[in-house]
Amino acid sequence: MSTSDTPNIQRAVANALHQHWKLYLAEGILLLVLGFIAIVIPPIATLAVTILLGWLFLLSGVMGLYTTFMMRHAPGFWWSLLSAALALLVGASLLAMPASGALSLTVVLVAFFMIEGVVSIMFALDHKRELTGRWGWMVASGVVDLVLGVMILSGLPSTAAWAIGLLVGINMLFGGSALIGMALHAKNAAP
Repeated sequence: MSTSDTPNIQRAVANALHQHWKLYLAEGILLLVLGFIAIVIPPIATLAVTILLGWLFLLSGVMGLYTTFMMRHAPGFWWSLLSAALALLVGASLLAMPASGALSLTVVLVAFFMIEGVVSIMFALDHKRELTGRWGWMVASGVVDLVLGVMILSGLPSTAAWAIGLLVGINMLFGGSALIGMALHAKNAAP
């Protein structure tokens, strides 16, 4: 692919977006509604996410077992078997005890926020010269991550009931808004 193909690709993408703008609009509205529900009732959203992850792990484990036994003579059989068994175990435990699973997922979320906060701050300080004027926003983002991590950690175990659901809801609201904006722009764009 050469740089002369870039305008053709951009036109094709713009045309596809224009033709299917209603689908993007519908998806955006659905995400807004689900995000609003998740924010209003975060414990239910937290359980839904935990159960969904449980099913994903369980299905992953079943598929892993199937493919491992189909290729039992391939190198790494025992490692593949262990990985599939672990996925089955995690999936089954998330489905059997979703509240405990939500607590575990919340602890992982806290670790993510803390690490992400430190990394964002260090990145901003490391690139202070190149990011003139914008590095402060990166530091602020890191500080927000740290504050969120500390807030959730200090409220454990009760924060496990709502933290994941609330954050998923906020993510859905922003994602839905972005899709709606893109759909409305694509609707008005010339094909």
